Amino acid sequence: MLRIAIPNKGRLSEAATDLLRRAGLRAQPRSDRALVAPLGREFQAVFVRAGDIPEFLADGAAELGITGADILAESEQTLDQILDLGFGRCRLVVAVREDSGIERPEDVPPDSRVATSFPSTARRYFDGLGIGIQTASISGAVEIMPHLGVADVIVDLTSTGSTLRVNGLKDVGTIMESTAQLVARPEAMSDEASRRQVEGLVLALESVLRAQEKRYLMANVPRDRLDEVKRIIPGLSGPTIVDVLDGNGWVAAHAVVDADDVYETIADLKAVGAEGILVTPIERLTP
Repeated sequence: MLRIAIPNKGRLSEAATDLLRRAGLRAQPRSDRALVAPLGREFQAVFVRAGDIPEFLADGAAELGITGADILAESEQTLDQILDLGFGRCRLVVAVREDSGIERPEDVPPDSRVATSFPSTARRYFDGLGIGIQTASISGAVEIMPHLGVADVIVDLTSTGSTLRVNGLKDVGTIMESTAQLVARPEAMSDEASRRQVEGLVLALESVLRAQEKRYLMANVPRDRLDEVKRIIPGLSGPTIVDVLDGNGWVAAHAVVDADDVYETIADLKAVGAEGILVTPIERLTP
């Protein structure tokens, strides 16, 4: 079995286990405190802190892992990023007090003290700007540090920026955008049998991610309006058209459509006389 290191709590844990479940890999721990659990027939889940996952992979304690791109960047471990999973979206930003007079990262004075949970990433970023900094490694409550005089600047994660604003801070620059990533030890990808397992996992996860943004639409439409129907719902390779028993000039059109387009699509179909329109979610979609 290949071992997959999965966050045991926090913003990534629930989304990671849910994605795996929808891909057909349900973790079945023996208890709430279990650190390992079967994950289908080919994988085993190992539950650890998200921040420890790069080290687990580097040390060979797991072959695969799910963690944030921000954590991977901070770890500086050599791992293969296999698939962007899309959830856990946030930004790692430079933030300062609103009254600081700093409007962009380039304005940060040399030798400023930067409070952050990402000291390596912060140093690399400011080195790239040609600005030497001091770092104060803080594991929590980073936003309060400029007000306590502990730091002039912070580097921290934000999703909406609301926590920064509440604490009298402003975002003056983005260091990186982060989402959850499926990563692997390079050794796991160099072994043919393991690589096939990983490829099968990626195929399953991609099918779930792809389906999230799609809907399956079915509608009864007049046969003599099919040219217009094909324009409205082109689908992946054209709509599937099925004869309706005793339809008297009606056929059933089936197609996959973008979730964001459903409202307009239904209106357009009604305009050409469609009836019995049904829209359903899709669990998995493999082209």
